[in-house]
Amino acid sequence: MSFLIRVLLGLVVVALAFVVTTRIVPGIEVHGGVTGYVIVAVVFGLVNGILGPVLRLVTLPISILTLGLFLLVLNALLLALCAFLVPGTLTIDGFLSAFFGAIIIGLVSWFLNHVVAQPIESALRPR
Repeated sequence: MSFLIRVLLGLVVVALAFVVTTRIVPGIEVHGGVTGYVIVAVVFGLVNGILGPVLRLVTLPISILTLGLFLLVLNALLLALCAFLVPGTLTIDGFLSAFFGAIIIGLVSWFLNHVVAQPIESALRPR
């Protein structure tokens, strides 16, 4: 039960991060209403969960040389890949939109995980 709650909370957090991002970053749009945001959150979670660690490991030397700044570029590329995988649902107008969108998604996700998701998960944890 706890795993399912964590997955659903993570899905909601990423979907809300996309809502905030589409409001802040020009050039990023999600079509399809709530369903569109959920689809994008699922695909983005899968892309980050499957390809993210592999690409971070492969690009580790570049990340070290750039003091971690290349990870921002990598996150933008993963976001662009997500847009490629769900055409018509997520549209991104260029690399700069993807770059700033990835930053906003990361910040909003971090904030919502610490302020909303962790307290909910700990409150539902059996004692």
